[in-house]
Amino acid sequence: MTAIDPTAHLTSEQIEELGRELDAIRDEVIADRGEKDAAYIRRVVSAQRRLELVSRGVLLFSMFPPAWLLGTAGLSVAKIMDNMEIGHNVLHGQWDWMRDPKIHSTTWEWDHVSPSEQWKHSHNELHHTYTNVIGKDNDLGYGIMRVDEDQKWHPFHLGQPLWNLINACFFEYGIAAYDLELGKNLHKRRRRTPEFRARARAVGRKIRKQVLKDYVIHPLLSGPSFLPTLAATFTANLVRNIWSHSVIMCGHFPEGVQVFERRSINGETRGQWYLRQMMGSANISGSRAMHFMTGNLSHQIEHHLFPDLPSNRYAEVAVKVRALFEKYELEYVTGPLPTQVFSAWRKVVRLSLPNKKPRVETPGGQQELVAL
Repeated sequence: MTAIDPTAHLTSEQIEELGRELDAIRDEVIADRGEKDAAYIRRVVSAQRRLELVSRGVLLFSMFPPAWLLGTAGLSVAKIMDNMEIGHNVLHGQWDWMRDPKIHSTTWEWDHVSPSEQWKHSHNELHHTYTNVIGKDNDLGYGIMRVDEDQKWHPFHLGQPLWNLINACFFEYGIAAYDLELGKNLHKRRRRTPEFRARARAVGRKIRKQVLKDYVIHPLLSGPSFLPTLAATFTANLVRNIWSHSVIMCGHFPEGVQVFERRSINGETRGQWYLRQMMGSANISGSRAMHFMTGNLSHQIEHHLFPDLPSNRYAEVAVKVRALFEKYELEYVTGPLPTQVFSAWRKVVRLSLPNKKPRVETPGGQQELVAL
């Protein structure tokens, strides 16, 4: 295959002008956000809590198959809502402007084994700063997958389709592991550092809390429905994990999305940072319900450009962002969920094999892109 830099036709002046136009889009939304947006997130939080409560109530009678099916489906949706449209976006600070202590990034804790403070560091500070930069962005392959042909291949990579499937099924634990940066902290000397031990204890406490809630207290309250409730909760967590993993994979791993070398971001300007977010992300097309269930991460491009804007505004922002893609002759990578999932998994399989292709560097070496 031949690697082609999709931004080679842009001058430095055009890239900075693009940055200014994106800044203007962001400023417009910030100036306009208000009570309508606040009412939206409060409705979503209220609906999620009611749905979870009702679903757990139904599962008290889960020895009866209809109750098991209804309760499991409801709890699965409630957990997805908690993690995607609420937890992820609240922890990004999208609703901090409301100054509501109940819906604020500094106080929110989610239904997830990764403590919110650790997730905010690895996701908000590292992933969003170093999007798709190999060796800097832990979200890129989660430390267990080869993500580019120019990465050195090892026999271990033959198993990456299996590693990825296991990671999907237990995704919240995978996130907790890479939030701890286990890959570099497995060395005995590093495991002894007070900082790492404190973070590991925090993860351990959160895991115990989640396991106690989901697999002990709720099943015990179900009495004779103990085992069906246990199975229902496990199923709901499995559904949530696979769904969130699929959505996130579709945001950064389909064909057409770019990855970057560390040296490509040296001296990166605001416009170049925006351009990297545009080229390193992909969207999912679909209905309003589908966008909602993805936490509006189906608008992954817009989210990476403006991670602190309210998620309910991404759909309107996407129209303007797509127009800029067309204006600057850039590819807006998007497609239906099945298409994007297939594309991402096809790449996982392809990169598990030892093949190679050349890199491409833009003039001046400011943005080195590798088409995947």
